[in-house]
Amino acid sequence: MPVSVAIIAKDEEKRLPHCLDSLSFADEVLVVDSASRDRTVEIAKAFGARVLIEPWRGYAGQKQFAVNHCLHDWVLILDADEWISRETGNKVKSISDAPDPAIAAYSFLRKSFFHGRWIRHCGWWPDRVVRLVNRRVGQFNDPLVHEQWISNGKVKALELIIEHRSFRSYSDLIHKMDRYSTLAAQDMLKAGRGVKWFSPFSHGAWMFVRTYLLELGILEGFDGFMISVLNAGGSFLKYAKLREIRLHQQYLEEG
Repeated sequence: MPVSVAIIAKDEEKRLPHCLDSLSFADEVLVVDSASRDRTVEIAKAFGARVLIEPWRGYAGQKQFAVNHCLHDWVLILDADEWISRETGNKVKSISDAPDPAIAAYSFLRKSFFHGRWIRHCGWWPDRVVRLVNRRVGQFNDPLVHEQWISNGKVKALELIIEHRSFRSYSDLIHKMDRYSTLAAQDMLKAGRGVKWFSPFSHGAWMFVRTYLLELGILEGFDGFMISVLNAGGSFLKYAKLREIRLHQQYLEEG
């Protein structure tokens, strides 16, 4: 059972090499690039990856495009800021050497790093994600943000690690908070969700309490406080932006 690795990337020349360097077990590596302005494509080709250039389709659409264009049915789906430990790579290889026909996908534990250390709280750990999939037995769902692989068969949970370094600074966290809150507001609008004037405040406050106290962000020091504040800010903005969209629609209808 040969295994492809599918990666979507844009302007990832700094993080992509570490990802690609961890994929020696793969039978194919496919990088789908969406108009990078740096050396992402050059680096991917230097590592022997097959590269396709595709305009941005959204997170789910871009990942589904990558999966669909892999050469093999079993696909390990990664982001450019993730990498595979030797133990995890060996296990993926052993699964491919002796496949279980009853399993349609496998999930992993994702271990996230920030400021050079593993964040064990704030809801960042344990973070279970479905990543090794039989592409014939499932597909991505279609929200604009927080996309997931939906398997039409049995998913087996593995106690194996995918390592993740998504954020390099607080600025990265702020940028993602702004981008994801916009997409989440659009998803809620599409789903017909309503919003009250107090919704941004109540949801933002609850998110801070959940992240900082219930998910023990307080144990992560100042980083835990910042992650909690920015999680709360993202929740606040999501509902504030939904309210803004609703008010704009109302103004157009009345005008």
